[in-house]
Amino acid sequence: MKNKIAIIGGGNLGSAIAEGLLKSKFCKAADIHVTKRNTATLKNLEAKGIHTGSDNAAAVKQSELVILAVKPYQVSEVLNSFKKELTPNHIVVSVVTGVLIKDIEAIIKKKLPVFRAMPNTAIAIQESMTCISVTNATEKQTAYVKELFSVLGKVVVINENLMDAATVLGACGTAYAMRYIRANIQGGIEIGFDAVTANLIAAQTVKGAADLLLQKGTHPEQEIDKVTTPKGCTIAGLNEMEHQGFSSSLIKGIATSYNKIVKG
Repeated sequence: MKNKIAIIGGGNLGSAIAEGLLKSKFCKAADIHVTKRNTATLKNLEAKGIHTGSDNAAAVKQSELVILAVKPYQVSEVLNSFKKELTPNHIVVSVVTGVLIKDIEAIIKKKLPVFRAMPNTAIAIQESMTCISVTNATEKQTAYVKELFSVLGKVVVINENLMDAATVLGACGTAYAMRYIRANIQGGIEIGFDAVTANLIAAQTVKGAADLLLQKGTHPEQEIDKVTTPKGCTIAGLNEMEHQGFSSSLIKGIATSYNKIVKG
């Protein structure tokens, strides 16, 4: 299943999706159409053969898959600009934070396959963790959308009522991980490394630790056990971190972020 793709909203996320689809050879440049009011910022995409423009309706009319990548406050206006062009052959995918599938359906007033996807900023390097919810789609259509986001990282299909939680764990989680790495770098400098070397060691160590879990399918505690020898320096450091509230503060932070989304 190969479709022509309209990306409505050529900001950072929309452009990153277009770049990733092209780089991964998921589709040809000629099959991608990116729209934005200020098309001057899309020159780099245009140079690669991707169609660009400011006419949302025209882009949708020439596509089968529509990716909505605008700001939440723009959703109603933008959907209304092209909803007349939507046909039963279209698939709509929203990557807009906080906008429910039912909200999109209420605007377009057509029974179409509608997906809601929550990628994170690592989509820029094709390493996103993307959570997807869906309604009215066939297995083939769902498989296609999963395949699309799989070339941009990892994908999991979840119930939409978990999308706020996915935002915290998968999107806010990038900032949590960065804060841990920053603290690790600061610790590295304190024990003797220069900032550049500490940065490299900390970042690569975290990347390697994550890859161990992803590639081997193990639990973090299994990998921790491999490096915590009796009376060793690793367990001493871990215990001190736990005494200072390392795990509990992280869990509380995740819960606080979630409550902020839910309760406002």
